[in-house]
Amino acid sequence: MPWMQLKARIAPEQAEILEELLLTEGATAITLQDAYDDPVFEPERGTTPLWDETVLTGLYDDLEGVEAMLDRVRQAWAAECPDEPCPEVEVELLADRDWEREWMADFHPLRMGERLWIVPSWHEPPEPGAVNLHLDPGLAFGTGTHPTTALCLSWLDGLAVAGELAGLEVLDVGCGSGILAIAALRLGAGSATGTDIDPQALTASRDNAERNDVAEADFRLCYPEQLEAGEYPLVVANILAGPLVELADEIAGRVAPGGRLALSGILETQAEEVLEAYRARGLVMDEPTVREGWVRLTGRRPVDRHAP
Repeated sequence: MPWMQLKARIAPEQAEILEELLLTEGATAITLQDAYDDPVFEPERGTTPLWDETVLTGLYDDLEGVEAMLDRVRQAWAAECPDEPCPEVEVELLADRDWEREWMADFHPLRMGERLWIVPSWHEPPEPGAVNLHLDPGLAFGTGTHPTTALCLSWLDGLAVAGELAGLEVLDVGCGSGILAIAALRLGAGSATGTDIDPQALTASRDNAERNDVAEADFRLCYPEQLEAGEYPLVVANILAGPLVELADEIAGRVAPGGRLALSGILETQAEEVLEAYRARGLVMDEPTVREGWVRLTGRRPVDRHAP
């Protein structure tokens, strides 16, 4: 069945009204995307911030009634926002295609290191005897497709192959989908704690843990302010360079003497600033590992916390 695609460039404050009007008129789906490529950094918990210019896209299956529907939307907008013109909505006919299958075809199992695979639910594991994490693309919390996540997963796999992960307690700061903590547990870590400011991230982490047979007792999830005092032999944080610098006291302070740290979500041009922030807090940092312009930083806290 062919579809009509409705697309409008809007300001953030217009999104909720236009989305509601289109859904009321029978739009099958609505998506919001950045009109340029301007990331939203670390939103306040419970908020859904949008970009300065957002593209709202809707799908509509009543091909004959699109123009009449848009007239009703404009009239409803005028009644709701009499002092503001309705955003211009472009209409495009989409060919009859199996959208779900085409979307799924873009995602394949991904190998991370020697033993670890990320496998979408509609694929069979390429290596049944490997450590296979079942994770589907969804909200942008981390699915292994981005270089920052892949860098961390490969590092965890390397620790496991070297026998240096077994039984460790792991802290995942900004856990997102939970992929790093879950991978660590499946690779042999003893327990994990994940924190995130976004309630949807905690829900996604919990769902992914259940899908991968990770026991609730082994993977504790909480907001950052609920995290109990203590240090960890392994700390990972795949967030962004700005928050990594701002939270350097908290993150570095969680690394136990002799413990390891991995940081990612860092552009190559930002690596030195992040390195200096953690060196200043007593961590011995390794040379950066770079992939496609993104960086993973790793380091250790000396066994003697006060050693140079």
